[in-house]
Amino acid sequence: MKGKIFLLLFCITAISYSVWSQSHPLLLLSKSDVVQLKKGINEYPLLKDTYRDAKTEVDFALTQPIAVPMPKDMPGGYTHEQHKNNFMVLQKAGVVYQLSGEVKYAQWIRDVLFAYAELFPTFSRHPSTKSYAPGKFFYQSLNDANWLVYVSQAYDCIYDWLPVADRNRLNTKLFRPMADFLSVETPQFFNRIHNHSTWGNAAVGMIGLVMNDTVLVNRALYGLPNEVASDIIKDNDGGSINLPGSKAKGFIAQIDHSFSPDGYYTEGPYYQRYAMYPFLVFSEGLSRNRPDLKIFEYRKAVLVNSVYALVNLTNSKGEFFPINDSQKGMSYLAREVVPAVDVAYHYGKQDPTLLSIAKEQGRVSLDITGLSVAKGISKNLEKPFVKRSIQLKDGANGDEGAIGVLRSKQSKEELTLVMKYTKHGMGHGHFDKLSFLMYKYGQEIFQDYGAARWVNIEQKEGGVYLKENNTWAKQTIAHNTVVVNQTTQFKGNVQSADEHHPAPYLFETSDSHYQVMSAVDSTAYPGSILQRSLFLVEAGDEPFVVDLFKITSNKKNDYDLPFYFQGDVLSTNFSYKTKNILKPMGSQFGYQHLWEEASGGASPESSSFTWFQNESFQTITSATIQGDSLLFCRVGANDPSFNLRRAPLFLIRRKNIQNTIFANVYEVHGHYSRVHEIASNTKSKIKNVKVIYDTDEFTAVEVNRVDGTSCVVAMALKNADAKAAHEVKSLNLQWTGATTVQERNSVSIKNKIDEK
Repeated sequence: MKGKIFLLLFCITAISYSVWSQSHPLLLLSKSDVVQLKKGINEYPLLKDTYRDAKTEVDFALTQPIAVPMPKDMPGGYTHEQHKNNFMVLQKAGVVYQLSGEVKYAQWIRDVLFAYAELFPTFSRHPSTKSYAPGKFFYQSLNDANWLVYVSQAYDCIYDWLPVADRNRLNTKLFRPMADFLSVETPQFFNRIHNHSTWGNAAVGMIGLVMNDTVLVNRALYGLPNEVASDIIKDNDGGSINLPGSKAKGFIAQIDHSFSPDGYYTEGPYYQRYAMYPFLVFSEGLSRNRPDLKIFEYRKAVLVNSVYALVNLTNSKGEFFPINDSQKGMSYLAREVVPAVDVAYHYGKQDPTLLSIAKEQGRVSLDITGLSVAKGISKNLEKPFVKRSIQLKDGANGDEGAIGVLRSKQSKEELTLVMKYTKHGMGHGHFDKLSFLMYKYGQEIFQDYGAARWVNIEQKEGGVYLKENNTWAKQTIAHNTVVVNQTTQFKGNVQSADEHHPAPYLFETSDSHYQVMSAVDSTAYPGSILQRSLFLVEAGDEPFVVDLFKITSNKKNDYDLPFYFQGDVLSTNFSYKTKNILKPMGSQFGYQHLWEEASGGASPESSSFTWFQNESFQTITSATIQGDSLLFCRVGANDPSFNLRRAPLFLIRRKNIQNTIFANVYEVHGHYSRVHEIASNTKSKIKNVKVIYDTDEFTAVEVNRVDGTSCVVAMALKNADAKAAHEVKSLNLQWTGATTVQERNSVSIKNKIDEK
C-alpha cells in the first residue's frame, strides 16, 4: 500500500509544474530590484565591493573546465568540495548575470546545470554509509539540500533567458527529481524538526517557487503526508525524528518548534547560525510570492528576533558560545549570518545597531536587503550593537528552560558569564544542564569543549562527527557542572533528556553592583535536586564571580565538579602529589578519556588555585570541606588517534555525602607584559570563602578579602518565598527578594558603589 501511495504522489506531482507566468527572477531578486542594485553598486561602496568580489570569483570559474565529478568523497575530499564550490559559485553567477547582463554567465550556469542533469539519474545515492540519509552528490542529504537552496537561486536568475525546451529538460531530469529525492524518497530527512529538515524544506520550496510548482511549495511548507512519513528509518545522526502522525513537520512547523518567542534556537547558536540561511532566504522568497503568509510577521516576527538572539549569544569577539555540538571560533562573520543581519535590518525596524554588525562583516547580500544595509552604512547611520545581560527562554512557548548571559556593567574589559539551563538541544545537545562558561573580553577562562569533530578535514573520519563526540564531548564530565556518581545526566539517553528541562529560578540584573542568574534541575539525576546560582559582583577594582551549587538528594552520593581552565598552574594553597603512572579515571561516561595527573587534599580554611593564561591571572577559591579531594586531570586517555584536545581541568571531588553545597569564587586579576617582563596583581584578593548558613530555604556565603573587608552573598532558595522579606538573625542579615550581596567592614567599597 505504501508503495502505491508513493507512486501516486510521485505521478501527481511530477506533472504539476507549468511554465511560470510571472517574470523571473522572483526568489531573492525582482526586475525592479535589479535596477536598484545596478544603481546602488555605483553609489554604495560596501555593495560595490561585494559585487566586485563575487564577479572576480565567477570570472575565474569561467576560465576553468566545468567539473561535475561522480560523487565518492567525504567532506574535505575532492568530489565533496567540488560540488560544494559549484553551488556557491552558481548562486553568485546568477546574481552577476542579472547585474551585468552579460550572457556568458547565463551560458555557464546552463552548461553546469546540464552536466548535473546528465549525472543525476546515473546512480542511486552517494556510496558512503555514514549518514542516516545518504545524499546524491554528497554523503548526506543535508548537503544536497544546501546545493539545491543555492542552485535554485542561480536557476531563477536565468529562467527567463532559457528556452522552454531547456527549462523542461532541467525540470524533468534534474530539479523535480531532486526535490522528490529530498522529500518523498528521504522522509527521515525531510519530515522532522531539525536543522537538516529546515534545509530540506527550504530547498524543495525554493525550487517549487522557481518552477511554479504549488505541490512542492506546499510540501515544503507543511511536510509530507503521514502515509509517506511513516517509512522513517532510525536516525543514526543523533537528531530527533517526528513519529508517524505527528503534526510537527514542514517549514512552518520548523519556525513554530525550533524557536522560542525570544528567538532562541533549540539546537544552540552554532546550529542557529547554520540554519538561519535557509530560514531567511526561503522566507524572502515566500514574502514575495506568498505574501498571504506574512512570514516575517509570523509569531510576532520571531525570525527577525532570532537574529538579535543569535548576535547576543556571542562573546566580545563576536564568537558564538560553543554550547552543544559546536566548532569553536565560529563567529557572526560567518557567511550565513551576513544575509541574516541584512534581512533583519531590511524586514525589521531598520535598526541602526545592526549596521555596526554588518560593517564589521564587511560584505552584504547582493539583493534588496544588502542594498538597504549598504545604503545605511554609506549614510553613517550605524550605532554600536551593545550586548547586555540577557536571558533567552527556550521552547516553542518559552516555558522549557533558558540560557542566561551576564555581562559586567562597569569593568573596562568585559567579564561574561553564560549558564545553560535550556532544553537538551535534540541530537546536537550535550548532557550539561547547569553548566557554565566564563570569558574575560572574549578570552575563555572556563571553557566548553564544544564538539569532537574536525569539520571538513578529510583525514579525521571524513570531517564528520567522531565517535569521541559521543564518548567524550557530550558527556557531563566534559562540562563545568556537577557529575553525580560519575554518571552522565539521564545516563546519556537523548530521548529522556529531550523530555525534561531545568526551571529558571531567578534572573536579576537591575542592581548597580551585582547581577545573578539561578536555575533548578530535578530530572537529570533522579532523586537529586540541583540548583546553581551565579553572581557577577562588581565591587572594587575588578569584578568577581560567586558560584553557589546546591545539591539536595534522597541518598548519599559522590559528587565531582570540574573546571576546564586553560594555561599554566602557578600556585595552590594545598599540597598535592603528581602521578608517575597515568591511568584512565573510569571506564565509561567520559571518565575513560581522563588522566588523573595529580591529587591533593583540601585546605582547612578554604582551597585556592591560581593559574596564568595569556597575559592575566585567574584564581578559584573554594569553600572545601574535610575529605574533599582536589584533582588535576587532563583529557586524552583512550584516544589512540589523537582526536581530542589535551584540555586540562581542576576537579573538586566530594564523596559519600547526601546534601551539600559547592561555593566558589572566580577572579581574573592582574597583568603580565611579556615585552617588559613586568607582572602586577599576581595574587588573589580573596582570603577565603565560607558557607556560613545553609538550610532548605536559605544559603549564605561569606567572601573574605585579604584587605580585611568582606561581603556576604545570601540566597532564598527554591523552597522559600523568593519575593518576601527575609531575615537570618544569627547573621544579622535582612533583605527583600530572592537574593542580596552585602558588603561588611568596608566603608570605602560601599562609597565606591554609591558613587557609581
